[in-house]
Amino acid sequence: MTQGKVRAILHIDMDAYFVSVELLTRPELKGKQIIVGHPGERSVVLSASYECRALGVKSAMPMSIAMRMAPHAIVIEPSQGLYSMYSAKIMEIFREVTPLVEQLSVDEAFLDVTGSIRRLGPPEKIGQMIRARLRSELGLPASVGIAASKFVAKVASTGAKPDGMLVIRPEQTLAYLHTLPVGALWGVGAKTETVLREMGVTTVAQLAQTPQNTLRRRLGATGVHLHNLAWGLDDREVETEREEKSIGAEETFAIDLWDEDELRREILHLAHRVGARLRAAGKVAGVVALKLRYADFSTFSRSRTLPVPSNGATELVAAAEGLLEKLGPRPQAVRLVGIRAEKLGDAGGGMQLSIDPREEHWRQTEVTMDLIRSRFPAGALRPASLLDHGQKEKKPEQGS
Repeated sequence: MTQGKVRAILHIDMDAYFVSVELLTRPELKGKQIIVGHPGERSVVLSASYECRALGVKSAMPMSIAMRMAPHAIVIEPSQGLYSMYSAKIMEIFREVTPLVEQLSVDEAFLDVTGSIRRLGPPEKIGQMIRARLRSELGLPASVGIAASKFVAKVASTGAKPDGMLVIRPEQTLAYLHTLPVGALWGVGAKTETVLREMGVTTVAQLAQTPQNTLRRRLGATGVHLHNLAWGLDDREVETEREEKSIGAEETFAIDLWDEDELRREILHLAHRVGARLRAAGKVAGVVALKLRYADFSTFSRSRTLPVPSNGATELVAAAEGLLEKLGPRPQAVRLVGIRAEKLGDAGGGMQLSIDPREEHWRQTEVTMDLIRSRFPAGALRPASLLDHGQKEKKPEQGS
């Protein structure tokens, strides 16, 4: 950033993205109550039209609750390939405006357009031009927030929804922020909001006037960070490359699972999926985490550092099964199981070859399986113990 130059940051968030993409091929459904997600009580809402949102339906809400709130909603199963295709087109439009694009998800990004102003005009003009292109070229609506920092730009885009644009100029920042509830701050979740409410802090203005030492005692470093945000202080740069911090997969069962053997088979299945994703990304994991969610929705996670970083399913399975044993006997049936690879490093420099020839044999076998799957994806190549895996009814995988 040029010394003394005020930045121009855009936060662009597509409106009800999955629903909007589905409506491109189903225009007759426009204006109706739409929910994108897998039908079934164990599924969650991936996206909802604003007609459903007006009834209280939100993303990540259990489908059973959403359908009670909007019993006449039309449920559309997600078209992941279509969402990815349009996401690539969206990001291509962004990068034609500026190379400084930080993609947050398939439908959301920060753009630093400070260096584009001389060529394209003021930030407001750039924001309107992007919205017009998204609408005319892709048929998709978007909300745009414009400010001098990432945090305030994100707050602005939320205030611009749906299908609008909001500019918060530097001299307007504090006046605008201090009208908001404290939950509007980036990083204030339900637990943090509860702590702040116990302190008598319900607005950003009240948070700004709370001494940093008081916030530090109650919330640690998070309290100091939130205090800075309450004063509009956020000097983070737009990061053009986001390092993937973890790779995981999880499965929610249609019928809560008691069978220990079936649970271990699911762990084996997920470990192979995570291992394949690690190898495709050229990464190795230093830490393996296991997540179990029981029938009453209580969730437990445990993690273990690998002796040597790896992307092999054999090592992932061994670590996950060790963590499963560490959790002890199951007090309830299992609703969800997940495996996540963390502390990722580059495969070229982080992985040591094993002196055990059996481990090296399995590693080469998994690489060969990757190659075969890439050419014949429908072949469902897998370990023999998983040949009938997937025949039991399960909700489609929600892992990343």
